[in-house]
Amino acid sequence: ANQRALQAGYHYGETSEAFAVQWSIPRATVEPGTYRMINGNEATALGLVTAARLARKALVYSSYPITPASEILHHLSRWKHLDARTIQAEDEIAAMGASIGAAYGGAFAATGTSGPGLCLKSEALNLAVMLELPLVIVDVQRGGPSTGLPTKTEQGDLLQALFGRNGESPLPVLAPASPAECFELAIEAFRIAVRHMTPVLILSEGFLANSSEPWRIPPFRELAPIPVRHPDEPAGFQPYSREDATLARPWVIPGTPGMEHRLGGLEKHPGTGAVSYAPEDHAAMCALRRDKVACVADYIPDLEITGPAAGRLLVLSWGGTRGAAVTAVERLQRQGHDVAHAQLRYLNPFPH
Repeated sequence: ANQRALQAGYHYGETSEAFAVQWSIPRATVEPGTYRMINGNEATALGLVTAARLARKALVYSSYPITPASEILHHLSRWKHLDARTIQAEDEIAAMGASIGAAYGGAFAATGTSGPGLCLKSEALNLAVMLELPLVIVDVQRGGPSTGLPTKTEQGDLLQALFGRNGESPLPVLAPASPAECFELAIEAFRIAVRHMTPVLILSEGFLANSSEPWRIPPFRELAPIPVRHPDEPAGFQPYSREDATLARPWVIPGTPGMEHRLGGLEKHPGTGAVSYAPEDHAAMCALRRDKVACVADYIPDLEITGPAAGRLLVLSWGGTRGAAVTAVERLQRQGHDVAHAQLRYLNPFPH
């Protein structure tokens, strides 16, 4: 019956001559593989659990329900067989605190929210910056301010993501451009978090969360592993030492014999982590946290330009505005205008 109704509607459109214009949509050229429809929230959930599998870690996802991010929690709660452990917290602050505890314990920790929840998480998120723990925060943006427009999309949290914490507390910020990219950037967020020992924030949005597109299911063997190292050699251990160019501190599991250490929100002495109010220590730690985030740019792809490499106008877009921006630029290019387009997926730091 459904097929007959569809065919009847199609033939009516063909024979009624009710439309003055017809559009012919050619077959898309796609990479061979197995495809399925996916929306941004499900892609994000799949990306988070896949990242944990690539590191052979459990995923701990703690969240307080909030439109339009709740669906991520719904999906992950069904995937216990993939070692995804979900916590529906009593509020946003508790959800953020649980993520910090899970990361401290050595798990792959993530939490999700929308704009009002990100406000509530900001104090504990600042603690995660100070502790230098790897975890991922997903902000599925909606209209604001306050409870605002829960079912409407908006890119209103950019400045909050970049600067919405007290003191100097930078962190990497990523933004997917399509529902399928939510999968890729969820994995990339964890890769950055572990490599640099820092919280990473993903700016999704209601439009991406609820939109669907065909997604090629990548074979697991095509995905690069996420290397994780938990030092267990006590000789010379300092909790805030820097071992390489990533400026990451060692991720030591609590209770490792001979490597007991203290973490906290108070400023600390570089290396030892002992509480310090010395101005030179504060300046040194602020510089370390700044430089650690800045050097993420050394590990991410260069910005791709679509169109002439040099010209009069470059249109920059981020997030779900990509489709509108690409369409406008392509129209202008066909009209002979000197214009190009670039999509920003790394909002902090910018690509080289």
